Amino acid sequence: MATLKKTTEFSSVALMTGKDCTARIEPSDTKGIRYHFEDGVVEANIDNVISTDHCVVFGNKQVKKIMLTEHFSAACAICGIDSLDVYLSHFELPIGDGSSKPWVELFKKAGITSQEKESYRIKEPVYYLNGKTHCIVLPSDNFRITYGVNYKHPELNNRWVSMELKEIDKVTEARTFGYLKELKTLQMLGFARGANENNAVGMTDNGYTTELRSEYEPVRHKILDLIGDFYLTGCNPLKWKAEIVVKEAGHTVHYKTALMLKDKILKE
Repeated sequence: MATLKKTTEFSSVALMTGKDCTARIEPSDTKGIRYHFEDGVVEANIDNVISTDHCVVFGNKQVKKIMLTEHFSAACAICGIDSLDVYLSHFELPIGDGSSKPWVELFKKAGITSQEKESYRIKEPVYYLNGKTHCIVLPSDNFRITYGVNYKHPELNNRWVSMELKEIDKVTEARTFGYLKELKTLQMLGFARGANENNAVGMTDNGYTTELRSEYEPVRHKILDLIGDFYLTGCNPLKWKAEIVVKEAGHTVHYKTALMLKDKILKE
């Protein structure tokens, strides 16, 4: 079990609602990541996911919804943290720069308690297949994620990117993204109202609205989302002995695959 050494806090705009919000993050000696909002609390796990429409949303009888948790979950996985209490001023987490980098930096500054050396194996292959979309998790001696996208964009058409653990920094800093031409429509529907050039990469017909932090940064962000979503199985996916191959997927596919995986992950 690993947590922070001291309480820390982070504030920024919320990506979906555009509201200013603050997260106060406190150490815990009880395993689990718990979100506190108003008078309720909801734990970050696969059983409490109530929506995967544009982002991951948790909810239960106490808390109607806590949304856009995937970047925080990914940061916890990257830092090996599994025990925290997060107190929110708003039902959405701060977006920061659109990646997990601000959270990872915040955790490291606060200090992280010693971690157990854990590893997990996958009992048997898991396949989610639905038309052009698939998510496959195979037992392996080493960890690797390969993610394929197929966007109407010169750099992201039928593009595949792989990641091993030594390349985690490029994934950590990868920002959320979307088509610039679709932004106004999304905002009219109540999404991405806090999106701007400081927290998202806009895809244009021939390029991007900002300089990329790494080659094919949007695909690396898809890997980041996958790590955050798979962390909800209760086992850190970065400690799995598994080969993961994903094509043209998103939070819904990640979630459905995680449900299938939940009982097929064994601690070594």
